[in-house]
Amino acid sequence: MTAMSDPTTKARIVVIGGGFSGAVFSLHLARKATRSCTITVVEPREKLGAGVAYGTPDPAHRINVPAARMIVFPEAPTDFDSWFRSGAELVADPEALWSDGHAYPRRSAFGRYIAATLASAAASRPDITISHHQGAATAVRRHDHRFTIHLEDGTILDADLIVLAVSHPPPTVPALVTTSLGTGPDIIADPWAPDALATVTPSDDVLVIGTGLTMADVIASLGQRGHHGNITAFSRRGLLSRGHACYTDPYTWFGANDPPLSALALLRKLRALIAEAAKDGVPWHAVIDDVRAHGRRVWRSLPALERSRLLRHLRPFWDVHRYRIAPQAEAAIGERLNEGSLRVLAASLRSLQRKNGKIIASLRPRHGAEGACETVTVDKIIVTTGPAHDSVISANPALSSLSKAGLLTPDPLGLGIAVNAISEVIAADGSTTDTLLVAGPLAREQYGELMGLPQVSAHALEIAEKVALWLVLHR
Repeated sequence: MTAMSDPTTKARIVVIGGGFSGAVFSLHLARKATRSCTITVVEPREKLGAGVAYGTPDPAHRINVPAARMIVFPEAPTDFDSWFRSGAELVADPEALWSDGHAYPRRSAFGRYIAATLASAAASRPDITISHHQGAATAVRRHDHRFTIHLEDGTILDADLIVLAVSHPPPTVPALVTTSLGTGPDIIADPWAPDALATVTPSDDVLVIGTGLTMADVIASLGQRGHHGNITAFSRRGLLSRGHACYTDPYTWFGANDPPLSALALLRKLRALIAEAAKDGVPWHAVIDDVRAHGRRVWRSLPALERSRLLRHLRPFWDVHRYRIAPQAEAAIGERLNEGSLRVLAASLRSLQRKNGKIIASLRPRHGAEGACETVTVDKIIVTTGPAHDSVISANPALSSLSKAGLLTPDPLGLGIAVNAISEVIAADGSTTDTLLVAGPLAREQYGELMGLPQVSAHALEIAEKVALWLVLHR
């Protein structure tokens, strides 16, 4: 355990990143800490708690699970659902209610909920100061048992403990796009950027690279903008995110049995359980949810080599079943598929060129004959390949500075930052400290299932409890 610099002053906690992970950590710490402290959240966005996902103003962007499953407080799992239904939010967004009775609010509503809940927690704890420094961290330096955080506006913050809760990085533009076309208004590299789709006209033909959750958001957004041009979406396997199903009784196999010890054994067990459940009229969703509920134990039971195999061979299939889309987005995709204005292909990009104001793309079908290609002529390309987690350290100046100083390393699977079993950052020499922690998805090499909101919130709670104990031991 490291010693605090000055026991006569409040401990200074700095959270780098004020999206959901950083905000919910601060919220949990404000509720759990028994000692006073200051919490400074460094976040460029105007509001805390929104981040990339929940800061979007696009009305077509909805949470992908029912509001009742957006669990922030384990003791009050339906708090957000109640908040949404009881106030002006539902009145302003009646389309959030689906035919099954569940609510799928706009993501911006959840961002407002987190901001309001954090403000309330801060107001209830006058001994804990929570402040938002709107800006970006450019460097982090360690001095004995303390840190200094350098910000883009020239401010330098002192910290006794740092929690890294940085945002998801934007997608990586495929190299062939960059080398063949460079940049231009006809290439939308980051669909999450403000007004990213503003340049797409209603009649534009569009090529979408990627067929996962982000693609679903793009299709829904284009539909609300009145887009009626043709859309061709492709990915290596051409897999679409699945929708939701109604079921009441949870599936419990993984909670009562030892998980398989290899990726192949896990796949076989999942297939057997899904077939068994189907005989009883239980949808596959219940089996996948059972794995998710015990994701940390399942993941940690796998040797390192098997984790790598799972990511390489099974992750795309897991993602489309685990990360489901809101029924509103599913309906938008189904409508476009039925009318023929959307095609989804399993293919790879072979060549690109601009000609007469158009982009001509050559796609090689995954199961086509050798040398077979399909030519698609479009007006715009939209990249929806998801966050580039393997480049998050190099793309973030604060993380990069820690890496250059040997205080931080990437995890061996390319999912984010290397941490130990209690989320302490692993330095280049293998050492750790209890004053440099990671909250959120960038710690998932240790946790496996750390992308869904309930898991991220539970992880933030664990970190908050750890920091609350640290505050007691270092006064």
